[in-house]
Amino acid sequence: MKTTAEIGRRLALRRKQLGITQKDLAASAGIPGASLSRLENGRLPEFGVRKLASLLTVLGLELDVRPADAAGNLDELRKELGGS
Repeated sequence: MKTTAEIGRRLALRRKQLGITQKDLAASAGIPGASLSRLENGRLPEFGVRKLASLLTVLGLELDVRPADAAGNLDELRKELGGS
């Protein structure tokens, strides 16, 4: 993921998979609902690391930092696509 818009789309997808409303996610993560909405809709150019970490925790996700040219493996691709 290279942009906040991509991150927002991924977070929205996970939120919906878990059946969590934006309002409930924002409250659980301790961030303003308007900020979450703008992030999910690609209208938020910057988003703080602490806020992102809080959202990831609530959504049961983690951040993986690796070199940009590092290719993922087949298991990672399956997880990303929601397969087994």
